[in-house]
Amino acid sequence: MQTLRLCLARHGETDWNAEGRVQGQLDIPLNRHGLRQADALGRALADVRFDAICSSDLLRAQRTALPLAEATGLQVTALAGWRERHHGRMQGQTYEELAGSWPEGHRRLRARDPGFDVDGGESLIALAERCARGLAALRARHAGGSVLLVTHGGVLDAVHRLISGQPLHEPRRVSIRNCAYHWLRHDGHAWCVESWGCEAHLDGARDELPA
Repeated sequence: MQTLRLCLARHGETDWNAEGRVQGQLDIPLNRHGLRQADALGRALADVRFDAICSSDLLRAQRTALPLAEATGLQVTALAGWRERHHGRMQGQTYEELAGSWPEGHRRLRARDPGFDVDGGESLIALAERCARGLAALRARHAGGSVLLVTHGGVLDAVHRLISGQPLHEPRRVSIRNCAYHWLRHDGHAWCVESWGCEAHLDGARDELPA
């Protein structure tokens, strides 16, 4: 069986991260600090041999992957299936604003109700199923290789739960900071987490996601 090593990174910081505003699938660019984080990620991984660099097709993820792509000569393959969770009616609001404008929705979000689709968005169940399909596709295409994938906080949480077996409704157990990276491995039989929360390259990074 061929082993696949997958390095997952969250995109760099945006102004909406700094404001605690729900981005979902809205296409928000990196801010200045996020651009510096993307450069730091590229330097941190410059000596790793990757066979492919992939990202969500949202701008903040593609731009985060760019410094490493330029350093290695690899192209960034943008994949819509690795977008952030669609947060429906919540997109564009801060968590404080949501608590006032839609208290029931805010309560269900905080409670991690697995079937809650945030009024026209995507439930945690649907997100986990999408991530499982994405992992299977990466295995099929890149078995025996090493891949960098830049994606989003909600996606990283879902992937960690899929691999660790943590239920969707439980509070998150791991840190998911902007531009931190994490190593996974598939040995031909199952996924495992090699390391999580690599942050030494960062000079301050946010984890503003709800637990």
